[in-house]
Amino acid sequence: MQPLSSVKSDNKAPRPLSLRIHSAIRWLHTYISLVTLLIVLFFTGFTLNHAEWSSGGLTQKEVTGTIDVKWLNITAPDKLNIAEKLREDHSLRGHVDELRIDDRECTVMFKAPGYAADAFIDVKTGQYQMTILEEGKLAVMNDLHKGRYAGKMWGVLIDAAAILLTTISLTGLGLLFFLKRIRTGGLLVVAAGALLLIAAVAITLR
Repeated sequence: MQPLSSVKSDNKAPRPLSLRIHSAIRWLHTYISLVTLLIVLFFTGFTLNHAEWSSGGLTQKEVTGTIDVKWLNITAPDKLNIAEKLREDHSLRGHVDELRIDDRECTVMFKAPGYAADAFIDVKTGQYQMTILEEGKLAVMNDLHKGRYAGKMWGVLIDAAAILLTTISLTGLGLLFFLKRIRTGGLLVVAAGALLLIAAVAITLR
């Protein structure tokens, strides 16, 4: 004779499909929300609407120096040595956003979030003047929020954050369909939010 516990486990009915779907959606919504908590706070965009808050942190510095004239050949400039010489001499940050040369001047621009360094080099003498701008921490955050000058890896992070935030929204909406008592009211709120967004966009673009 089988033990009673064994008989009960054999006769246990499988969970309904709807209940399993509900559990899976709730699990996704809960744990993705926890994982992306700081990402959601970072990408709220609140500081983007108040760029003036970062204006007090701006610093500007003017520097000068000399580049080897051999690197400034108009037809085949040595871009790597030019950029790395400037970077090393002045501890520059970021990547080279632009490097162009003509018969009078070579322009090199370094960019990073909240940071810019622009050098203007005389191709005949190799002498240059450079302006280095550094903005405050809020400006850095705003540039990171927009993905400006942050590099490819940061762009991948932004895409991943967008996918995760979209998943949170969709799973939250999916959970609403399993909550019968508030389903209708919740869907009405979703519809009202969509209409408000459409109206705001229409008014802004008028």
